[in-house]
Amino acid sequence: MTQAKNKDHEEPTETSAAPETGAPDPEGNAARNGAVPPETRGSPELDEVEALRAERDAFRDRFMRALADAENSRKRGERDRREAEQYGGSRLARDLLPVYDAMRRAVETVTDEQREAARALIEGVELTLRELVHVFRKHGIEPVTPAVGDPFDPKLHQAMFEAPVSGTKAGEIIQVASDGFMLHDRLLRPAQVGVSSSVSG
Repeated sequence: MTQAKNKDHEEPTETSAAPETGAPDPEGNAARNGAVPPETRGSPELDEVEALRAERDAFRDRFMRALADAENSRKRGERDRREAEQYGGSRLARDLLPVYDAMRRAVETVTDEQREAARALIEGVELTLRELVHVFRKHGIEPVTPAVGDPFDPKLHQAMFEAPVSGTKAGEIIQVASDGFMLHDRLLRPAQVGVSSSVSG
């Protein structure tokens, strides 16, 4: 009887339940206990991923640089080709300018008697001069022809001398020695002129 009573009065003992292996851990107990996921511990897999990312970024940077260099080379080649088309004949054109000067001076200095005596020859020279000017213009060469009284422009004219001339202003052209020429937007040769230095009474 006594043993039976004692058994009836024994308090039940608490048993701890086995932890669930797949249960969520909202309190972060696993991290505090050292159960850190492998990817946060500097694993070889993570190092390899980082190395691949760095290599990818390096290849991307090299590719963008190569692309920019290729575009710059294309633009530079296009510019060189365009300049070769427009200005490639500048040396030949410059060498032909004295021929133009000689023919122009010959036509301008012909007297009426000479024209009557050699009309066909002089007309042939004039025709050749006009044809030369036509060929010049066909290739983008335009004459610069200042006139007496025009203001001196240092971008287009070359002052061969200065002299005080009555009835003129300083900086006015008083004589034209030779025409100038433009090759498209570049000055092939400046016009050679004389310039008034001051007003002379």
